[in-house]
Amino acid sequence: MENNKVIETIGLTKYFYDPVKFQVIKNIDLIINHGEFVSIVGKSGCGKSTLLYLLSTMDTDYEGQLFIHNELVTGQSDTNLAKIRSDKIGFVFQFHYLLYEYNVLMNVMLPGLKLGKYSKQELEHRAMGHIKTLGIENQALKKANQLSGGEKQRVAIARALINDPLIIMGDEPTGNLDRKNGDLVFDILKNLAKENNQTILVVTHDADFAAKTDRIITMEDGRILS
Repeated sequence: MENNKVIETIGLTKYFYDPVKFQVIKNIDLIINHGEFVSIVGKSGCGKSTLLYLLSTMDTDYEGQLFIHNELVTGQSDTNLAKIRSDKIGFVFQFHYLLYEYNVLMNVMLPGLKLGKYSKQELEHRAMGHIKTLGIENQALKKANQLSGGEKQRVAIARALINDPLIIMGDEPTGNLDRKNGDLVFDILKNLAKENNQTILVVTHDADFAAKTDRIITMEDGRILS
């Protein structure tokens, strides 16, 4: 079962220094296994988004150890970390960060073009596959700014999938959506976990969303309660 671990932390600790030294993440030991759909919940300021940014390797200023797929990533160079992020992690944020000058298809392909794992033709084929899975194939050639909020978030999920990530990380991915679209995005993620064995880790304020995930991690004052 050893290779089943997608993410592991040992003694993960983080301080903020503004204006005084303040411990925001306190000695966290955590394992996320392959194919799990996990949510992180807790009151505002409990450290959940900070934890997600540490796990995503975007914030490297911490104590303790972080392993991704049993590889120690703590202390690796920025270049290596950027490659690990492109290759192994797909991101879905509260704001979708689509590029409005491009159409939907191109927005989905961009991280793949950057990583260069697949040819442009193969990427286009894969991108269309994800766009179809998410039910927005009739929008593929529209400019991103012509879509509704729910459609934009589905494009963001397709984009997160383009490089076959080991894990998808979401920071409040339904935070800007109404209930109907929020439920739709949840169902899409749940389906990816179930059908594709995709590992998903989401920070959310939405108790209903969290209740439907495989596992809930509750945080308080920088610690994991359960």
